Amino acid sequence: MAPREKTPRQPMPEQEPKVRARNFDEVPLGYSHETAIKEAKRCLQCKKPKCRQGCPVEVLIPQFIGKIAEGDFAGAAKTLKEKNSLPAVCGRVCPQETQCEELCILGKKEEPVAIGRLERFAADWERNEGKVEIPELAPATGKKVAVIGAGPAGLTVAGDLIKMGHEVTIFEALHKPGGVLVYGIPEFRLPKAIVQAEVEYLKSMGVKIQVNAVIGKTRTLQELMEEDGFDAVFVGSGAGLPTFMGIDGENLNGVYSANEYLTRSNLMKAYLFPEYDTPVARGKRVATLGGGNVAMDSARTALRLGAEASICVYRRGREEMPARSEEIHHAEEEGVQLNLLTNPIRIIGDEMGRVSGMECIQMELGEPDDSGRRRPQPIKGSEFVLEVDTVVIAIGNSPNPLIPATTPAIETSKWGTIIADEETGKTTMEGVYAGGDVVTGAATVILAMGAGRKAATAIDEYLKGK
Repeated sequence: MAPREKTPRQPMPEQEPKVRARNFDEVPLGYSHETAIKEAKRCLQCKKPKCRQGCPVEVLIPQFIGKIAEGDFAGAAKTLKEKNSLPAVCGRVCPQETQCEELCILGKKEEPVAIGRLERFAADWERNEGKVEIPELAPATGKKVAVIGAGPAGLTVAGDLIKMGHEVTIFEALHKPGGVLVYGIPEFRLPKAIVQAEVEYLKSMGVKIQVNAVIGKTRTLQELMEEDGFDAVFVGSGAGLPTFMGIDGENLNGVYSANEYLTRSNLMKAYLFPEYDTPVARGKRVATLGGGNVAMDSARTALRLGAEASICVYRRGREEMPARSEEIHHAEEEGVQLNLLTNPIRIIGDEMGRVSGMECIQMELGEPDDSGRRRPQPIKGSEFVLEVDTVVIAIGNSPNPLIPATTPAIETSKWGTIIADEETGKTTMEGVYAGGDVVTGAATVILAMGAGRKAATAIDEYLKGK
């Protein structure tokens, strides 16, 4: 066998920063057939692949990459879908660099294989070529499962349970399925047509979806089980409750939670106003508070809505920012300014009650706190005023409180998260399982999907025992 050629990791073609900063089209353009094969051939096809250990849904990584290397793109997509029902989504938004790619053996001496980019390629190829195949379903069991929330956890549970022969209905509070994939992650990072295609795939397998169904208000869990005949329930209602800072001026006009700001723009298409009649404040100078992916999404959205200056204000340093390095890199390329080691003290308003500025204080890093990151401390006398007219608060979300508030049998933590077994998703209420952000607090899409996968296995076993 010929010795393996040392090939560099293939770069991802992207829209030019100056162009993309003013449109909502997807930033990375995807690999060509030739580039995908070239990248796939870098994979060492390890006998004991460590990459799989880093994947919360245990995708058959060397196998699907091997198929791409052979030019068998249909086989690659089929292999991916054995473990992952949303590969086109994960290929775009998963933090591969801290999961599968971090454990890639090739990465010890060279750059790791671009697993995420190859996943996206195979999933996109299958969809674009119209080659999506419906997998074989197990014989019908006669059991009914209700899934609350059509986000990543709920969609994964539904996809797994329908294959196992159970009848599945998803109840979604908003007017479109997708959860955080449609209301939170912007079009330029995850096109909504891709989420829609993944949802249609589940429907084609027989999953029923009811939108505008606010469980906890329109129906309770008890009613779903006792009156509507559901044998089990999975709660994947996410973390849609915004966190605020508790500083003066948060009630001024021009202050948004990132949830509202992104939901107006993404799900309700405010960026296409007046074609869509959802208004959103198009600030000239927009400050986004926070350093995670949601903060990057908000700051980059502000530019696309026409901001002259989009400023990200974060109380720690760049090393401590929880956002993916790719997202920070893209934001800076597009012109987002990072105001690091800076903390807002109050938001200032004019006589009309609109935002006119924000008083901040400079910070320095002290000893590490519980999270292992160095704790920021204010520098006395370093206060200054930042001139802004819009403020977006992106410092985290809490779990949706609706279901716990109307279901006394479900135990919650002091943070409002549903207490569920880590391996099975089992809650303190008989027949009810939970997973994703409503259990962990705001986390990643793939972790929610991993929880969904474990819960589906546990629900299947529970139903077989009934």
